Formats: sequence, structure tokens, C-alpha cells
Amino acid sequence: MNADLHCHSNVSDGTLTPEALAARAKANGVELWALTDHDEIRGQQRALAAARELGLPYLTGTEISVSFIDVTVHIVGLGFDPADAALAAGLAATRGGRRERALEMATSLAQVGIHGAFEGALKFVGNPDLISRTHFARHLVEAGVCSDTSEVFRRFLTEGKPGYVPHRWARLGDAVRWITAAGGVAVIAHPARYRFSANEEHALFTEFIGHGGRGVEVVTGSHSAAEAVRYAGVALEYGLLASRGSDFHGPGESHTDLGALPELPGTLTPVWEALQHRVVHPQ
Repeated sequence: MNADLHCHSNVSDGTLTPEALAARAKANGVELWALTDHDEIRGQQRALAAARELGLPYLTGTEISVSFIDVTVHIVGLGFDPADAALAAGLAATRGGRRERALEMATSLAQVGIHGAFEGALKFVGNPDLISRTHFARHLVEAGVCSDTSEVFRRFLTEGKPGYVPHRWARLGDAVRWITAAGGVAVIAHPARYRFSANEEHALFTEFIGHGGRGVEVVTGSHSAAEAVRYAGVALEYGLLASRGSDFHGPGESHTDLGALPELPGTLTPVWEALQHRVVHPQ
């Protein structure tokens, strides 16, 4: 199945509306879609309505930022009840503090001669509660400081570089519990990106499973073919469901377009097989 279960709209840090993403997914041959905005579910009803209109099966989604051994790790939630009060409250708490962090980022950039970065980043923000490094990156490109967002993250906004400000996110166990208590499945997003040692990665997967986590992204926009094979093996080793998602943020900005991923490798159990009862089918 051409499932794409990881992408972002302008409700968080994507450039397209939920409706435009639904149309793009449908046009690109996606057969099961989920919108997974960062720490946010306020785009879910729009995404669901657009998917229904287009005849596109849909799963609810979000991507929760968690802190694990001082590294920001992302946990995708799929197939949950978007009206769940505990999940909504947890996400609201996780979003808290982004504005203060953004102001600190702007101060750091001003110290190296880049002024007005906070106001510039705000121009790219659809939801001010979710101002992020991506919005600062788009501003730095527009201002001519860097040629593209990849250059921004090589020179700025990452640890040890101007503009970097750490943030304390949700705890891993809390994020997994919010998702599972709302009827969904928790998935570790793009695991190759964290660059953990073997022991650190084992600790992440072991704790994640202990809290009720059930899936891992095997095929995703930032994984190479070799990394997809590696995490296919990890999924089998830990008995996890395999997920697939482009992590699309916008045209010309993302590694992979919606619906353009390779198939899941090997003899994996796709995450959507455990969520068939949660798929919203067009009427």
C-alpha cells in the first residue's frame, strides 16, 4: 500500500494547508494518508474533511517532541481519538515555551549580526504557538543570509552554532501514554536521525516498548536505502510494526514528496494492519 503517514501542514511548520496536502497526496497516488503536525492536532478535522471529499482513506496523526538523554526525539501518534482530552492537554503543555525559546534564538542570532530574526520568522508561522527553527530557517533564506534551509542548519540553529537554544520537551513515557490512551499507536519517527550509539538506541527502544510503544518508521524521507534496511531489521528484532512516511513539509523544501517513498522492505508487519479499525474511509 502507498501509505504516507508522516507530513506537516502550515498548522505546524509545513508550507501547505491541510486541504492542499490532501490534494497533493491524492494526486501522487497515496492510498492511506495521515497529517502529523508537530505537537498539534488542530488541523485534523480539516485534513479529515478534505480526505473524505477526495475519496482518500485517512488516519489521525501527530508528531510529539520528547526529550530522551538530552536529545530531541520525535514520536508519531497514529489512529487516536482527536477529541481525547488528555492528549490535547499534553500537546498544549508540550507546545508551551516555544515563544520564549524563539525569542532566545533571535537574541543569539542578533549577537552575530542577524537582527530582526524573531519578527522575520513570524511571517512564516501559520500557528504562533508552534514557532520553530524551521520558520527561522525560512527567514534566513529570504533575508539572503543563506541560500537554502540546508545551509541554515549547517551554519546556524544547531547545537554549538548561533541561534541554538535547547528546549525541554515531553517525557517519552508521557507521549506514548497520551497516544495509546487515546486509542492510537505510538511510532518512533526517523530513528536514523538521532545518531545514537548502539547502547543509547537500545535504551530508547526498550523504554519506548516498556511504555506501550508499538511501531518504528522504517521508510521515511530522511532515511537512505541502507538505513531503511537497517531499521527493517530493528523492527523485526524488537517485534515492532513498521511505518512509512515522507516527512513532507513543502514543495522544494523536503527530501521526498508525498507518496514518493519506496516500499517497506522485507517481511515486516505494516502499522496500518493494526489500525484498520481506526482508518476513516470516504463515505
